[in-house]
Amino acid sequence: MISSDVIRGYNDTIILSLLLAGDSYGYEISKNIRVITDEQYVIKETTLYSTFNRLEKNGYIESYYGEETQGKRRTYFRITKSGIDYYKEKCEEWDLTKKVINKFVKE
Repeated sequence: MISSDVIRGYNDTIILSLLLAGDSYGYEISKNIRVITDEQYVIKETTLYSTFNRLEKNGYIESYYGEETQGKRRTYFRITKSGIDYYKEKCEEWDLTKKVINKFVKE
């Protein structure tokens, strides 16, 4: 399992990547992260929702209520145009990060 300290700076990128595929809600995003990473990264609920709050505060995502399910309204998230731009920036940053770290990691 990957350490949350190692991946913390890329939670934004991970979540935005999933939202590029379509609007989603917290549990579904968390589940998709587990499935896509073969359970090697499990995002904590507090980390997930603090990331949502930060992304929304910065205008990278928007939230809205979906239909009621079992008496509760589910909160959905969608990526904004600014979010797409930010995602692209984070991908470029990741490419540079990999190049730098690979200079120090010996196989």
